[in-house]
Amino acid sequence: MTPDQYCQQKAAASGSSFYYSFLFLPPERRRAITALYAFCREVDDVVDDCSDAQVAHAKLGWWRAEVAALYAGQPHHPVSKALQPFLEKFQLQRERLDEIIAGMEMDLTQTRYLDYAGLERYCYHVAGAVGLLAAGIFGYTNSRTLEYAKSLGTAFQLTNIIRDVGEDARNNRIYLPMDELKRFEVPAADLLQAKYSEGFRNLMAFQAERARCYYAKAMQSLPAEDRRRQRAGLIMAAIYRATLAEIEQEGYRVLTQRTSLTPLRKFWLAWKTWISASPS
Repeated sequence: MTPDQYCQQKAAASGSSFYYSFLFLPPERRRAITALYAFCREVDDVVDDCSDAQVAHAKLGWWRAEVAALYAGQPHHPVSKALQPFLEKFQLQRERLDEIIAGMEMDLTQTRYLDYAGLERYCYHVAGAVGLLAAGIFGYTNSRTLEYAKSLGTAFQLTNIIRDVGEDARNNRIYLPMDELKRFEVPAADLLQAKYSEGFRNLMAFQAERARCYYAKAMQSLPAEDRRRQRAGLIMAAIYRATLAEIEQEGYRVLTQRTSLTPLRKFWLAWKTWISASPS
């Protein structure tokens, strides 16, 4: 199996919405973004699959060393080998890959966030940094596109947090800021016990509105001249926004169910967005 095949298999197996945004890219850019996505999956799986925090820390330490080896021209892992040809071509900065690893490490040491400032920092590390790297792979001419990419990454992560409240709580993780739970009179125990209330629905509506604001901020930041190049990101946005709308329509039943779109709907949104963002 070649490094590219390894990454392709990793991306396809995840069933992620990101996979659908890659389908319409030119081959070289598709290879690069698939390798980046596979890197994110690898380091995320370390946290998800390791029950022993010390083992997880050691594995993330290995990945940090692997990133150093990658930029020294001596990668070992198939994902690193797949990324190597694109480091200079798409200006993939080592600092961003290290920031992603740091974000995964936060999950090993922190299960609660006191306020949104702390959560925003986490969102940047696990999603905003990814957005900045992805923007380079997709291509841009105006530096404002990086503002778009960072905001869009945060919007995606906030949507994930809303969708996964119940699943995260079952793993004793609460990403919703503690001061906001207090403001809406939702005890943390309600999340851990999957207890719905009017306060919970109001809390989730507040979170959804914050995510929508980030989507709006991202779209306002995207320069017209880079819209065509950033179509893959726009596809992801269409799928994630549709998922958020579904969650809202279902009354924020996220403590006991996980909302997702069908593969056919994801593909339809991808195709429709690609066409609408293409030059006429």
